[in-house]
Amino acid sequence: MRLAVDVMGGDHAPDAILKGCISALEDLRPDDELVLVGDRAVIEDVLAERGVRDPRLVIEHSTQVIGMGESAAKAVRAKPESSIVKMALLGSEKHPNPVDAVLSAGNTGACVSAAIMHMKRLPFVHRPGIAVTIPAFHGPVVLIDAGANPEPKPSHLWQYGLMAETFAKVVLGIREPRIAQMNIGSEEAKGTGLTRETRDLLKNTPGLNYIGYIEGREFFDGAADVVVTDGFVGNTLLKMAEGLAKSLFNAIAHSIMEIDPELALQLEPVVKQIYKKNDYHEYGGAPLLGVRGGCVIAHGSSEPRTIRAAIRNCRTYVSTGVNKAIVHRLAEVSPAVGETESVSERGTA
Repeated sequence: MRLAVDVMGGDHAPDAILKGCISALEDLRPDDELVLVGDRAVIEDVLAERGVRDPRLVIEHSTQVIGMGESAAKAVRAKPESSIVKMALLGSEKHPNPVDAVLSAGNTGACVSAAIMHMKRLPFVHRPGIAVTIPAFHGPVVLIDAGANPEPKPSHLWQYGLMAETFAKVVLGIREPRIAQMNIGSEEAKGTGLTRETRDLLKNTPGLNYIGYIEGREFFDGAADVVVTDGFVGNTLLKMAEGLAKSLFNAIAHSIMEIDPELALQLEPVVKQIYKKNDYHEYGGAPLLGVRGGCVIAHGSSEPRTIRAAIRNCRTYVSTGVNKAIVHRLAEVSPAVGETESVSERGTA
């Protein structure tokens, strides 16, 4: 596997990203390669400082950086020499030596824009979506979209359901994923026009195990395997869940320590184990479903262990052949539901 990593993207870049890449060398095969995209001098200094000399680490120099707060589309066009753009170019089929997947913890919007612009969409795909696998008591839940498309059309959300269904089957091994929509209530009359139009598309899709609406409080109860929503709601839900989990664990640990310090020491390994299962750093990044090749977007606050886990996710995504399965699924059902997106908005073959 050849993987391009945006070294300059993220709240703790480049140090945390490079440390994650270095630790990931333990997981790689002899013929694997990590293409480190960023300032050559900075990368070489960090590698020299840590005494790392490995032929599997290759540097692709870039002279610009897209900041976390910059306007995505404008920055991608204005900074062609940025690490995000050069990373996406490496993921393009037109590159003379393309990589199998790309990874960034940088500006999410810029990653999405650069991937669509240079890696292109899969055939039949209207808009790519970010699929985050969230740990829950009853098993993993795939949330789509988690921030790529805050103002989608019904056809976009319909495709998100199909792409996430395929991802759940192929990568997570769920035989018949239950597909649900996030809504303010379970009754069919509730929700916006977008919600109801998407519902009708999902309902009429052959072979799709669509179970209707779920409310936010049901998300972690095992009510569904895939939850479809727009990027604004999805990203808000994701970050709220991360913050809530951290806050609850801190509150529990503090209360136990106040009541019985000895008990707290006894329970510490158990609490740490439970927290690890629910810590997003352990799950790495989330795939951008619908683009050619593999594109994984990691959390902006990624630590070295996050990047290492994200690199493992890239290998899994590529090796399972998710993209072929997505194209097959979309081709199979598009005529059956009277899919009407214009040809100009589709990915080209």
